[in-house]
Amino acid sequence: MIHFDNSYARLPEGFFTRTAPTPVRDPKLIALNLPLAERLGLDAEWLSGPEGVRMLAGNALPEGAEPIAQAYAGHQFGGFSPQLGDGRAVLLGEIVAPDGARFDIQLKGSGPTPFSRRGDGRAWLGPVLREYLVSEFMAAFGVPTTRALAAVSTGEKVIRETILPGAVLTRVAASHIRVGTFEFYAARGDRDRLRLLAEHVIARHYPEASGAAELLQRVVEAQAHTIACWMGLGFIHGVMNTDNMSVSGETIDYGPCAFMDGYRPDKVFSSIDAYGRYAWNEQPKIAVWNLAQLASCLVPLMGDTDEAVQEATRIVHSFPAIYQREWLHRFAAKLGISEPRDEDRGLIERLLELMAGEEADFTRVFAGLATGRARDEFTDRDAFDGWSRVWQDRISGLADAKQVMALANPRRIPRNHLVEQAIAAARDEGDFDPFRKLDQALRAPFEDRPEWDELALAPLPEQIVQRTFCGT
Repeated sequence: MIHFDNSYARLPEGFFTRTAPTPVRDPKLIALNLPLAERLGLDAEWLSGPEGVRMLAGNALPEGAEPIAQAYAGHQFGGFSPQLGDGRAVLLGEIVAPDGARFDIQLKGSGPTPFSRRGDGRAWLGPVLREYLVSEFMAAFGVPTTRALAAVSTGEKVIRETILPGAVLTRVAASHIRVGTFEFYAARGDRDRLRLLAEHVIARHYPEASGAAELLQRVVEAQAHTIACWMGLGFIHGVMNTDNMSVSGETIDYGPCAFMDGYRPDKVFSSIDAYGRYAWNEQPKIAVWNLAQLASCLVPLMGDTDEAVQEATRIVHSFPAIYQREWLHRFAAKLGISEPRDEDRGLIERLLELMAGEEADFTRVFAGLATGRARDEFTDRDAFDGWSRVWQDRISGLADAKQVMALANPRRIPRNHLVEQAIAAARDEGDFDPFRKLDQALRAPFEDRPEWDELALAPLPEQIVQRTFCGT
């Protein structure tokens, strides 16, 4: 049983449309996230039973659910779409966890909604498994993120470029409110709903904020932290549209996302990012661009004067300094430095230059610093040795350097080829063992076990994934 308290559904008409998920033919549980269920105060036994699986598939609505599809707009690759909305997701409602934190429970791939734009509203198995694996790894590593509560197969087929097995993901989020949600009402000149939305977000996420300007500042700070976390993992979101930027600061919408193997600052994976707008090294700049769109929406609530514009501009322009502090803290920790100094930036950047020159493996280099095996990742070992001597001098007096490194550098990441292998086994053979093994290993990113050694290896040349796809 789930006890709902649906604050967003209590907002006035225009924030959403009431729509129920479309039942599926033969739902079967693929995975249930037991630690998350416990965190949320949910009965895992009920969730994994027949009634719970029917709910997770969208075939039954528990008491208290108020299913809605949320309205939002968005800038997609720089072009504005005034109406997007949940085209293949339904928000069942909100729950309050035992510690008082509020969470959305959403079904993704649950059928068409009024925002589907002629789409089928369904998800195929691959994107569901990818989001489950990647979002739970991010959570295990402490990155702000939406979570995956469950994955369910539907017993139905989904037509994309070919015929594929269908699935539904149960996604948990602090909220699903995006920059694009504000853009939806700003584009319509609906100041009343803009104000209501801002008040809702403040009450839900930033109760210490008093007004739109402080709300904007809190979102800037949250996003600076999240983007720095991405950069420290070599993570590339792939589609940083404003409708994919959560105002809570959580990473949301794992579509064509990927992790770098060989380090290239301008690396792009997404098949739809033809010009590299959302490349790894562009992500902080795009965050500023997205936040500027949010600022434009909030200016009318800040007085709609030249002074309000100047204040909003100042707040958005505070992002680079906040982000640089977060970046330095993240990358210094990867070198074993818990209290970085400004001069440590040069040490970090020099290592990144060496890595870029050889496209050395991003994860293995940093993980190897603690184990003494980082040198093996380079061809020009003399150059690495020169850098290493300076680095060793820097950390020589730091008693906790190895512990700091160990907690900042995962042994394993969701390697693109491993995720694809797990998806292929599930899709082609109905074999979920590779998915479950990878999921278990990624939930313990700092732990070494012999049976997981192969999951820490870089891909062979024939295994390298060059492009990823959003799955819609």
